[in-house]
Amino acid sequence: MIITSCGNSQYLAKKLAKKLHVQYSPLLVAAFPDGEAYLKFDTNLKGKKLVIVQSFQPHPDMSLFDIIFAAEAAKDLGARKVILVAPYLGYMRQDKRFNPGECVSSKVMAKLLNNCVDKLITIDPHIHRYKSLRDIFTIPTVKLTANFVLAEYIKKHYRNEIIIGPDWESHQWAEDIARKIHVSATVLKKTRLSSREVQVKMTLPLEMKNKDVVIVDDIISTGHTIAEAAKQAHKLGAKNITAIAVHGLLVENALKTMKKAGVRKVLTTNCIDNLTSKIDVTPILLDALRKEK
Repeated sequence: MIITSCGNSQYLAKKLAKKLHVQYSPLLVAAFPDGEAYLKFDTNLKGKKLVIVQSFQPHPDMSLFDIIFAAEAAKDLGARKVILVAPYLGYMRQDKRFNPGECVSSKVMAKLLNNCVDKLITIDPHIHRYKSLRDIFTIPTVKLTANFVLAEYIKKHYRNEIIIGPDWESHQWAEDIARKIHVSATVLKKTRLSSREVQVKMTLPLEMKNKDVVIVDDIISTGHTIAEAAKQAHKLGAKNITAIAVHGLLVENALKTMKKAGVRKVLTTNCIDNLTSKIDVTPILLDALRKEK
């Protein structure tokens, strides 16, 4: 087995290779003067199993493009099998045609990967209207969850806490984590007014006065959904508010938006590398990759 990365997940890729006692081979990703992509492997791939570790953030378009080029090049160079480990799998939120003429990008993304990789391993993909990844992927897929590492972090660092899911889509994370650490949880009902504006209402009222409130979600993008949940918790007397998510996209001044709403701390996993990625998903991925050795 050889592990590489197209750039977004180098630290995680190197850590996985070290733990698995396999070779990490850097992939040269550059561009010609006119902007066209240039990729080069520095290792003999003939007959080898290649694992590409690459999240779709930052630069999701280029990340997908690099994955396709890397996978196709690896096959052409004789790789026996190409496995994509996408800790954050992008393009999953557009899972239907909400308005006439829209591209259902999740299906397009899946079609492209079906044609160039042999297996997909990912963590907490944003599956809402699909029943499973099998609805759009024809290749074998492994859907992992970061719930265990999130629960362990919360259990270790918080006391007297309440878990909130900021919208209905987040209930599968919030409620599962709450069960794991034996605390109460509630989910907010979200009405989306636009891509940047939402309204929320608590479905199961809980006593929050002087409590540590932990808002749990799979993705923090602009931070507006978390901010609205934080405002509700503050109104109910919450003492401290922390936001924890699997995937921290953190676009459009998300951290500032959440801080302004009273969120004291934001923590995410290293599925995406950023300033908040303090929770390690390496143990989750190791179990899946050991089966491939």
